[in-house]
Amino acid sequence: MDSLLRTTTGAPAATLLLLTILVVSALGLTRWPGLVTQQLLRPHGLARRGDWHTLVTSGFIHADLMHLLFNAFTFWAFGFGLERALGTPLFVLLYAAGLLVSSGITAWLHRREPGYASLGASGAISAVLFASIVVFPQASIYILPLPFPIPAPVFAVAYLVFSVLASRARTGRINHDAHIAGALTGVVFMALVAPGSVGQALGGLFGLFGS
Repeated sequence: MDSLLRTTTGAPAATLLLLTILVVSALGLTRWPGLVTQQLLRPHGLARRGDWHTLVTSGFIHADLMHLLFNAFTFWAFGFGLERALGTPLFVLLYAAGLLVSSGITAWLHRREPGYASLGASGAISAVLFASIVVFPQASIYILPLPFPIPAPVFAVAYLVFSVLASRARTGRINHDAHIAGALTGVVFMALVAPGSVGQALGGLFGLFGS
């Protein structure tokens, strides 16, 4: 309990967002399956139908348990510390930007594909992940069962490479294009709100891998 309190202290927005994603996704995967299909982002005919809310609501549901757990772990690992570093207003703005930019790009890229639909918090969480790496370029995380820490930049690059490959394969309803859009949003956001931070992060990365 003390560890949980330490994690959430100073990060009210991250706590609320993670709880919302977990609860809404769990309801959709168990007791209310219609929630998933109702809130899917379907770019084709979006303007005609007028369901613009799915640009946001699709970011709070997930296709399966592994998708949910992977996104939840990534957000837990990077979101709480980032909110404490940036402050809640900037963190909320970053999350909103990641969600809206990734959903908007998805809607544009797939607007002529009648069968395309996507869901998941990947875009917003990818923005959080890459902004966190700009702020903490030398951070690392532990992922069981690996007995050694993984540098956060390595995790981020692997995350992005997986997204690019999965996007090309176009499998499932997970919006891999959103991962890429979110990553770019996170880096651009930090460049705007903290000029020079991206360059400093790159310097820290070169120091990390050059040591």
